[in-house]
Amino acid sequence: MSLTPATTNGKISGKIPATIVTGFLGAGKTSLIQHLLKNAGGKRLALIINEFGELGVDGEIVKGCKIEGCPDENIVELANGCICCTVADDFLPTIKALLDRANPPDHIVIETSGLALPKPLVKAFNWPEIRTRVTVDGVVAVVDGPAVAAGRFADNPDAVDAQRKMDDGLDHDSPLAELFEDQINCADLIIVNKADQMSGAEHEAAQGHIIKELQRPAKMITARFGEVDPRVLLGLDASAESDLAARPSHHELEGEDHNHDDFESFHIDIAELGAPQDLLAKLVPAIERHDILRVKGFLAVTGKDMRLVLQGVGNRLQHYYDRPWDAAEGRRGQIVIIGLKGLDRAAITAALAQ
Repeated sequence: MSLTPATTNGKISGKIPATIVTGFLGAGKTSLIQHLLKNAGGKRLALIINEFGELGVDGEIVKGCKIEGCPDENIVELANGCICCTVADDFLPTIKALLDRANPPDHIVIETSGLALPKPLVKAFNWPEIRTRVTVDGVVAVVDGPAVAAGRFADNPDAVDAQRKMDDGLDHDSPLAELFEDQINCADLIIVNKADQMSGAEHEAAQGHIIKELQRPAKMITARFGEVDPRVLLGLDASAESDLAARPSHHELEGEDHNHDDFESFHIDIAELGAPQDLLAKLVPAIERHDILRVKGFLAVTGKDMRLVLQGVGNRLQHYYDRPWDAAEGRRGQIVIIGLKGLDRAAITAALAQ
């Protein structure tokens, strides 16, 4: 597969292109990036992964694949801090270090956390230290199709819309709805993921809601397991950092400061399991009882040399073995729990760690 370099008006720009991958918790960003790295056609890629929470689960999943063409040293993790809130302290030094390498990457891929606003990150590419050396080739928003079809990102989108129309002085948006709308309205490409989990009617509902909330043109495609041709993802040539005015944001329009006080995360140590079902049987009722948004982590299973990866969005869970445990890891099981502020940590821990 041959991938073309970034261009401007048909000419090579001379800048290293960067693709920002955004999307809500569990939409499938990591799966998309894994597929991209495995099918990059010899292109040298560098990956910056940002996570909300204490454990670098997504970075570990990607590293566990041992993908040729993207060695571990090309995977940089910015954990326990939203990238849109730590641009000056974390992101800029990281990307400058990549650009200063003797053999810099052909393309940089940045996976934001599920809680990140993409626009502040796009703005960072106008900083003097990097603006002449790198450009935002495109912003890609990965959408969890079944979740959007069910209105999972907002308590009740129709009711919220009706309330706002009745009283413009009140802000009835849930934080999930605002995040979703900011992400898709900053995107050049929207990927409606998990098409295999949707009926025709659900697919139409998901696309319909996305179109309703879009305030700017954006391409939209569907995908299963994040499997999108790299030629679609790379080479959008959007120069997004020069197009900020056309990417509306709730927080700019309403003069609000962005913070993550609406969300919280914590991790739980999980003892070695006799079988995956031992934990899954506890997880589903805990997720439903405490309205947990996202679960992810690694588990040790008796009699299995491989590490078990656990991923969950709402009560939809999946698990698979990815690689053997390293000797230094000590077969230590840990999962990250993410939800709205006010999670009953003690009750959740007691339910899952017993």
